[in-house]
Amino acid sequence: MYGQPIYILKEGTERTTGKDAQRNNISAAKAVAEAVRTALGPKGMDKMLVDGFSDATVTNDGVTILKEIEVQHPAAKFVIDLAKTQDQETGDGTTSVVVIAGELLKQAEELLDINIHPSLIIEGYKLAMEEVRNILEKIAIPVPFDDAEMMKNISMTSMSSKIIASEKEFMSDIVVEAVRSVTEDRDGKKIADIDNILIQKKRGGSIRDTELIKGLLIDKEFVHPDMPKKVTDAKILLLDKGLELSKTEIDAKLQISTPDQVQAFLDNEHQMLKEMAEKIIASGANVVLCQKGIDDIIQHYLAKAGISAVRRIKKSDMKKLARATGAKITTSLEDLSNYLGTAGLVEEVAIGDDHMIKITDCKDPKAVSILIRGGTEMVVNEAERAIHDALCVVRQIIHDEKAVAGGGAPEIEIAYRLAEFAKGQPSKIQKAVEQFAKAMEIIPRTLAENAGLDPIDILSDLYSKHSKNGTTFGVDPFSGSVADMKKLNVVEPISVKQQAINSASEAAMMILRIDDVIAAKELSGGPNPPGPGGEDFD
Repeated sequence: MYGQPIYILKEGTERTTGKDAQRNNISAAKAVAEAVRTALGPKGMDKMLVDGFSDATVTNDGVTILKEIEVQHPAAKFVIDLAKTQDQETGDGTTSVVVIAGELLKQAEELLDINIHPSLIIEGYKLAMEEVRNILEKIAIPVPFDDAEMMKNISMTSMSSKIIASEKEFMSDIVVEAVRSVTEDRDGKKIADIDNILIQKKRGGSIRDTELIKGLLIDKEFVHPDMPKKVTDAKILLLDKGLELSKTEIDAKLQISTPDQVQAFLDNEHQMLKEMAEKIIASGANVVLCQKGIDDIIQHYLAKAGISAVRRIKKSDMKKLARATGAKITTSLEDLSNYLGTAGLVEEVAIGDDHMIKITDCKDPKAVSILIRGGTEMVVNEAERAIHDALCVVRQIIHDEKAVAGGGAPEIEIAYRLAEFAKGQPSKIQKAVEQFAKAMEIIPRTLAENAGLDPIDILSDLYSKHSKNGTTFGVDPFSGSVADMKKLNVVEPISVKQQAINSASEAAMMILRIDDVIAAKELSGGPNPPGPGGEDFD
């Protein structure tokens, strides 16, 4: 009114609306996808990530790359969260999910350019996403729990794109045996909880020195030099209690006027600690694993009785010890004989420059350890990431009992069938489904490009094979041609593909819905200055 401007937003607030907002978000998501696209597949390239302290990480693991990248754009952060979710849910496919999301948005952008409304694109994408589930179920390969060979192939497929790919067969044997060891029957279903697999890393030796321990390897040593370093036929006591005198909850003062009173006080303390040690000795335990501290006096009595003890073990490791040895964790020193677990051997071993406690020969351990060795810290860390991914895919196949071929075979089958499915849809929605189908080509196309192949020839050959019901044909980067992935034993859990395509589709649809970006003015001076006493107040 009267020519006076009305300010609704705070001064300095930036606002982008309509197609500009959509294009900015799509460009940010595509930039993130492009950053990791060259890392996809067995011929993918590695990235060197250097942080603010000049520490370098060399990896081609999608989620590791994206976690290290610092981005400002909110849409880019949203796409990075995709990789984190994929890693939490399935452990693999972190690069694929970001690449697919970027391509779905790229294909949607072409529709926006010809004035197809985002709501219609989203509707088409939803229809396509539901159809993808049906297609994946139809082409799934059953994998029973007894098929350890198929599990090994799935693990090797996961590792084939990692730095340690040359040792993938050796490592996969360890991974499959570890996951099968901790698998349990619950309500008629096989459940594999990989939290019960303890991974320890020690630099030195080579990847070939990596080993599976049917028991646990704890990064601790016995507390007293006189304690036995090797205990056979171990009776193990797990204590969630400090073997020391605890301080009182309230402030108290003792008035001592003579040296005799001081000595009587010390003698009383000594006697209390001695009684604690005697209760443990009387229980028959010859190995004590304690979550908290152990007083020097108790250490002396336990060593004198030939009992080995370890202190300050992590709570998570205590739970694994209980599952491995059959012991029950106790907080009391009364009636300890009912809480003891067993192991054939408990010993202190030297690994590299460190000493560790190795607990082996356990009866049916439901927690195991993998000791990773390697020539450099970087190799050991990348081996850990590769083993984590492999453990996750083997766990998934035990839960799903279904796999699909790798090498971009499912994506091409989806693209081929969606193109047929699109024909029965209304015109604009049909276009959206067709673009979704086209976006699925990005995985085989990228595998071909990363292997130095001609993507047009490869895609043409793939479509030809799939039109003749060759549902398992994909890209073989090693031979440089199209091949039957099932015969080459290149297989992946169905849930990895489902999660990747579902997450990427949902992310693309959410970004397409945004037509208005209101960005508040950045606070000057960076982070909050320290408060009084040097404290940071959030």
